[in-house]
Amino acid sequence: MSLEVKVGPPQLAIHQGYTMLLSELSGQIDFPSDKGLYFLDTRMISSWAAYADGVSWELLNGGTPSSVLARSFLTNDAIVTGAGPIAKHTLGLVLTRHIGGGLHEDLDVTNYTMTKIRFNLEVALRSDFADIFEVKSGRIIRRGHITTTWLDKRQCLTTAYHNEHFSRSITVTAREHDSQAIYANGRISFDVELAPGGTWHTCLTYDLTDGKHEYAAPGECSKDSGTSKPRRDVTDWQRDVLKVESSNEKFALLFRAATDDMEALRLPIAGSRALAHVPAAGLPWFLALFGRDSLIASLQTALVYPEFARATLDVLGSLQATECDDFRDAEPGKILHELRRGELAALKLIPQTPYYGSADVTPLYLITLHSAWRSTGERALLERHLPTAERCLDWIDKYGDRDGDGFQEYATRSSAGLANQSWKDSGLALVYPDGSLVKGPTATCEMQGYVYAAWLGMAEIYDALHDAAHAERLRAKAAALQTRFDEAFWDEETGFYAFALDGAKNKVRSVASNPGHCLWSGIVPPERAGRVVARLMQPDMWSGWGIRTLSAEHPAYNPYSYQRGAVWPHDNGLIAQGFKRYGYAEEAARIAHDVWSAGGFFMLDRLPELYAGLQRGASGFPVQYLGANVPQAWAAGSVFSLTYALLGLQADAPNGMLYVDPSLPPWLGDITLRDLRVGRKTFDIRFRRMESETQLEILRGDAASVKHRTGVSAHLAPV
Repeated sequence: MSLEVKVGPPQLAIHQGYTMLLSELSGQIDFPSDKGLYFLDTRMISSWAAYADGVSWELLNGGTPSSVLARSFLTNDAIVTGAGPIAKHTLGLVLTRHIGGGLHEDLDVTNYTMTKIRFNLEVALRSDFADIFEVKSGRIIRRGHITTTWLDKRQCLTTAYHNEHFSRSITVTAREHDSQAIYANGRISFDVELAPGGTWHTCLTYDLTDGKHEYAAPGECSKDSGTSKPRRDVTDWQRDVLKVESSNEKFALLFRAATDDMEALRLPIAGSRALAHVPAAGLPWFLALFGRDSLIASLQTALVYPEFARATLDVLGSLQATECDDFRDAEPGKILHELRRGELAALKLIPQTPYYGSADVTPLYLITLHSAWRSTGERALLERHLPTAERCLDWIDKYGDRDGDGFQEYATRSSAGLANQSWKDSGLALVYPDGSLVKGPTATCEMQGYVYAAWLGMAEIYDALHDAAHAERLRAKAAALQTRFDEAFWDEETGFYAFALDGAKNKVRSVASNPGHCLWSGIVPPERAGRVVARLMQPDMWSGWGIRTLSAEHPAYNPYSYQRGAVWPHDNGLIAQGFKRYGYAEEAARIAHDVWSAGGFFMLDRLPELYAGLQRGASGFPVQYLGANVPQAWAAGSVFSLTYALLGLQADAPNGMLYVDPSLPPWLGDITLRDLRVGRKTFDIRFRRMESETQLEILRGDAASVKHRTGVSAHLAPV
């Protein structure tokens, strides 16, 4: 008999929209720590603790039944009260919280003694209103003023923060209580009197304001929260999203966990037309709009929830840069990297207002536009976003290629900008073979592939818009780029593509995962693909839990580092799609098996942003990276990428077709897709492995619209 191992951080995390709560398993928020109730990049509650006559409660267990609800079960230590002693472990306190705009908190006490008891239940709380950037860095500076007001008649405590034009406030109100609350000495307290077997209840609601708008807490208690708007939103999501069934229960669980994570990460933000919901990057540090993360998540969910792509294209297009701004690394036509709404951003002390320091996001915008069109078939989508797309094309030519050599390079101009502006954006991520940092301006290999795919996708869009001349020009540019790329980046000695070209146009020959993205984009000539696949599957790159970001033989390799040896699920998902694109289905399935196996070890079957690149052993389990975001959008989306790779799914909604090239491995005997939307058509399809072949059965939908197609030509869009 084997024991199931679950790994992950010992904390509770719930969130909805721009509101997030991080606490200990007990529900307590210790200070100092990075825990707290956060709202619009500001920590509204920095310390929270409950006491019984000044004595702390003891944790029994805590968990998160859903992304918006947390519950902790506590019991008492021995208490000496004015009404007599209360024996240890004879009281139960259930602390339940659910988020929906603000936070609703239920406190339920039960007396398990055989005597009447009386004690004082206290909730001690503080607010530091720290910016999330400063919490993460551990360097908090108080710039404004905090005021506190208790209104006894309304039973509410309001704490407000003001600094110039920036303000935040939180109002904590005692409701539905069985005894009157008082506030003193930083604590809201209640006299609790209970007969044997008796129960006592109160609610605390936390309403939040940003100086202009109030975000009210749910009014109903947790037992009634199933009818709340957040729960109705979850029900609507589950109705619309792609669903799977499989005899492999772990696969089905991981897929469901991934769709739950994507639902939970929906971020409401104003676009050019209306309020839209885009995928936020991740919890806890990236509950914000990130261009790269939202676009890649939109690509990953193209056949799972195409509404993400519609919203992301609209929101990012409305924030496209229109002028040069060195502090924000902005140039006309560039798509943003990150947008923040905290104090530091409001006072322009950081460049994330928004910040544009991502060199790969602008071509990814074009790839996502093409993917969204192929998935939905909506010509209006192309017409609406064509002006944005053409400004992206201009940026690629004028600013993306900094020196006119035909390649995309980056170098920050901002005093507070990112040194690395590809997806591996850690300042330590890009290294020469001797371990020293690459000197830029830098041209990473995958950025060239993104531009190649963007140009081909836009050529197909121009064909659809009856602009053959523009389409032909882009195809010619893509062909020329592919030739230049192969000549400049291919290294025959290693049989692999260079990680990057440095500022002197020298090849950076470090073996890294980036060339796998070149397979995903299609820029690799077919005759090179086999060698790229083989190199990525060598033991120094393939950990057994997925492909590492950097070779284990590299002197700078560290399995616990952020991007110099760790495994990133989204990286592996795109690489697996690249493998499948060139016909390497078996290798794609090995990666899928690795990542799915790892996912089953994490709490709630939830893939983290990254995990350690340690070699897998017979009795091992994956090790989560310290500080990884969980949930994280493109980590969850990697499950969909891997599903696409196994089934060879390729939408062609403009022509009313779905192309498939299924190849189920022995460990996954069947998959049934439910509510697969391609344009206006909906399908239920069952895939089954029969001996060494995979057969499909159309359970719902037009069977004539589903065709089998193999080869590189079948994968015109890299999704």
